[in-house]
Amino acid sequence: MSQETAIPSPSVFTERALAGPTLGKRLRKIGTIARQNPLGTAGLIIILLFAIAAVFAPMIAPYSATDINAGGVNEDISWSHWFGTDRSGRDIFSRIVWGSRISLSVAFISVLLGGSIGILLGIMSGYLGGFTDSLIQRTVDAAIAFPALLLLLIITQALGPSFTTIVFALMIAVVPGVTRVVRGTVLSEKNNQYVEAARACGASAPRILLRHILPNVVALGIIVMTTLLGAIILAEAALSFLGLGIPSSASWGQDVNRARQSVPYHLPAAIFPGTAITLTVLGFNLLGDAIRDIADPRLRGSR
Repeated sequence: MSQETAIPSPSVFTERALAGPTLGKRLRKIGTIARQNPLGTAGLIIILLFAIAAVFAPMIAPYSATDINAGGVNEDISWSHWFGTDRSGRDIFSRIVWGSRISLSVAFISVLLGGSIGILLGIMSGYLGGFTDSLIQRTVDAAIAFPALLLLLIITQALGPSFTTIVFALMIAVVPGVTRVVRGTVLSEKNNQYVEAARACGASAPRILLRHILPNVVALGIIVMTTLLGAIILAEAALSFLGLGIPSSASWGQDVNRARQSVPYHLPAAIFPGTAITLTVLGFNLLGDAIRDIADPRLRGSR
C-alpha cells in the first residue's frame, strides 16, 4: 500500500532557517551585554591583551627574557628599550611579555585543577551529608583558618620551588573556597522536585550527582574560579617576590624584588612589572564581577 509523502513548501524551510538566532543577532546581543557591563568589558580586554602577549611572546618580545646583552645597565626608556633595562641589562618589556606566560599558565592550571576538585568535594559534601559532610567541612574549615600565604610558603619550601610545586600549592589554596560555595548551592538544589523525581525513578546517587546536580552548580563554580584567578596571580607574584617562585624564569614578582634591591634604584624596573601585576589582577576581578552579575537572574531581570 503506497503512502504519499508530503513535501514541505519552501516557505517552511525559510521559517525554520529564521527560527534560530542569526550571527547578526548574536553579535548585537554580545554588544548589548558589553555596553551594559563596561567594567567587565574593560577587564576582558585587559586579559585578552595579556593572553595574546603570553601566546605570541616569541614574536612580540624583541629580546629573550634572560638576554643580559640586550642593553646597558639600568637604561631609561628609549625606542630600542620601551620600558628600559634592569640592573643586569635585560629588556624590561621583554621580561613582562615572557612573564605573562608564566603568570597566566600557573593561574589557569592551578585554578582549573583546584576548582574541579572543589566542585567535586562540594557536591559530595552537600548531597551525601552525614559523616562525609562533617569530614570535608572540618577539613575546609582548618584550611581556611590557616593563613593562605603561610601555607603556600610551607609547601614551596618543603617541596622546592618549581613549576609543579607552585601549581600544586596554589591548587590547594583554591579548593576550600570553591568547596564551601558549591556545597551551599547543593544543599538547596538537592531538595528540588527534579531531584526527588530522579530518586522516585530509582536513579542512583552517582547518576543524580552527575546528570542532575552537577550541571546546575558548575556555572557557579566557574564564576567563583574566575574571581579567584586574580588572587592566584597575586599569590604567585608574592611567592616570586619572596624568592620561592619558578627558578630561571621571567616573573613579575621576582623583577619587583630585584628592582627593590638595585643600587642605584631604577624606577622603571619596579613600576612596569608592578603595573603588569596590578592590571592583570584588576582585569580578572572586573571580569569575574561582570560574569557574576550576568549569571545572576535577579540582576539580569532588573536590567
